[in-house]
Amino acid sequence: MEREQKKQLVRIIVSGILFAASFFLPLDEGGKFIFCLISYVVIGWDILWEAIKNLIHGKVFDENFLMALATIGALGIGKYDEAVEVMLFFQVGEFFEDFAVDRSRRSISSLMDIRPDSANLEKDGAVTSVSPEEVAVGDVILIKAGERVPLDGIVLEGDSSLDTKALTGESVPRTVKVGDAIISGCINQSGLLRVQVTKVFSESTVTKILDLVENSSSKKAPAENFITKFSHYYTPAVVFSALALFLLPPLITGGQWLVWLERALTFLVVSCPCALVISIPLSFFGGIGGASKCGILVKGGNYLEALSKAETVVFDKTGTLTEGTFQVTAVHPDKISEKQLLEIAALAESYSDHPISLSLKNAYTNTLDSSRVTDVEEIPGHGVCAKVDGRTVYAGNSKLMEKENIPWHACHLTGTVVHVAVDGIYAGHIIISDQIKPDSAKAISELKKSGIRRTVMLTGDSEAVGAAVAKELGLDEYHTELLPADKVEQVERLLKEKSPKGQLVFVGDGMNDAPVLARADIGIAMGALGSDAAIEAADIVLMDDQPSKIATAISISRKTLQIVRQNIIFAIGVKIAVLILSALGLANMQAAVFADVGVSILAILNASRALSAGKREK
Repeated sequence: MEREQKKQLVRIIVSGILFAASFFLPLDEGGKFIFCLISYVVIGWDILWEAIKNLIHGKVFDENFLMALATIGALGIGKYDEAVEVMLFFQVGEFFEDFAVDRSRRSISSLMDIRPDSANLEKDGAVTSVSPEEVAVGDVILIKAGERVPLDGIVLEGDSSLDTKALTGESVPRTVKVGDAIISGCINQSGLLRVQVTKVFSESTVTKILDLVENSSSKKAPAENFITKFSHYYTPAVVFSALALFLLPPLITGGQWLVWLERALTFLVVSCPCALVISIPLSFFGGIGGASKCGILVKGGNYLEALSKAETVVFDKTGTLTEGTFQVTAVHPDKISEKQLLEIAALAESYSDHPISLSLKNAYTNTLDSSRVTDVEEIPGHGVCAKVDGRTVYAGNSKLMEKENIPWHACHLTGTVVHVAVDGIYAGHIIISDQIKPDSAKAISELKKSGIRRTVMLTGDSEAVGAAVAKELGLDEYHTELLPADKVEQVERLLKEKSPKGQLVFVGDGMNDAPVLARADIGIAMGALGSDAAIEAADIVLMDDQPSKIATAISISRKTLQIVRQNIIFAIGVKIAVLILSALGLANMQAAVFADVGVSILAILNASRALSAGKREK
């Protein structure tokens, strides 16, 4: 419990004792008034002070003003007991509200407690503990068993298992060895690791994730903006309604001013919109926290609400539905040997980090002499052109061959085909295969069960490859041999075909899909563990490689919106009912306190359920 909460609890207890004493001690009317007044001041002085400050700054219509006006009015007409009861129960409600909000915030804080405290810097043969901010790129750090990885880097020595649960939500450790890249925020479970730092702390994965989570509340959902606007009009309306309730009936019927004043004061107590103002943002905050527990980072409540209306899900193929780890499965040369064809292709692709390029370099087991390669030009959506031993080499898809007017041969095998030409003469083609992720079929099945109307795959691969993947996964449609610009066009078309209220989600690996991620209603980057591009480009980031978590994210968003709707209907419904009853003289101050404080507590407790939505979906 925070220090301020402890002070508040002491004030509640002291005020409660004084209020009880006014009933049980043998006091006359004056003595009872003094005890009630002291009790009122002890518990309500901060509300009165805030109301005065807000009045000075022109902020009239808030809950502090309403509570001050209603309770001072009750004191003025001799309703000492009710004045203290209203303020006391209001402060008890505030205490429980603060406790619930603090609990939710601490839950997310502990979830995202991945910020490292220190780093073991190795320098001149000595190891010193320093702040991660003091470590530069290229420095070497040691990470002992049980310590949190403080900075992104490459393993120089050692092998171990890393606990990535705080980032991915998965309990299965990730094995790392010499040469592997590791990211900050994970926990080293076993062996000692010697790591060379590749990013300063301000650019590290842990910093980017923490910034993302901390700033997520700044992007409000439409429902949150609605409640903010609603309270701006609602509160003044009920204040003037209370004034009319006090003035008009006595003026029309004559007399009974105190009766109608009491009804007006009760009306004011009921009118406080805090149940909505607090519980709705808390619901979205809880939903974002619940998603984070599953390794799903949502950049704001607006994206969480939009995701609940998902209707069409569009996938990039490579690295999203497939592993993205290509392997050479066949080499078909034309007038040269298999070894020569593979060598030429590997040299031409030697400067690229594309998965296809890496597979060609891995398949060519001999050492590649990069000095033999000059004038490298990557042609987006087509392939690469380079000078190898002074000869012009084209390596890429059939579109590249057609662009350069080079006759090419089709292949009967299913896979990604890399055609190779040397000095304008076709040299053959190489088949590269990519495996479908084990989780992909489950992902498509769960999306359809969740009510997604249309699943689409976009790929630059051949018709044969696209058709095979789409058939195996049960996709509704697919489009192949697409350039990056073609993918944007396809998304534009799908956006026009969806229903007006439906949302289109695009799922990609976040590295080369930025234009499409930006154009879709919601962009989801997956397999983004350590990918800066993914974290920056997408609206929602899946920190691991499981496409089935898209359905989990949609389910969490819908549960969160369900809780939001429940709170709105419940709070407004109860308040309207009690407002009517108070106007008719059928509800007293105690009922008003329930309509305000009781409804707020129940709405906040309901909102807290959103935090565990992700737990139920695991």
